Amino acid sequence: MANRDIYHENVKAALVKDGWTITHDPFPLAYGNRKLFADLGAEKLFAAEKAERKIVI
Repeated sequence: MANRDIYHENVKAALVKDGWTITHDPFPLAYGNRKLFADLGAEKLFAAEKAERKIVI
């Protein structure tokens, strides 16, 4: 797993401030037999739509 860069905590704080819930830190990915990691996984529930959005950063 790679080291976090200097922006990691700032991006994470901005997402939380915007209403996102951090679900994974880091987000695991599988590509064939390789294991990869994205920095963050997050989701946001939209009450008016009753829908959910998910992102991986």
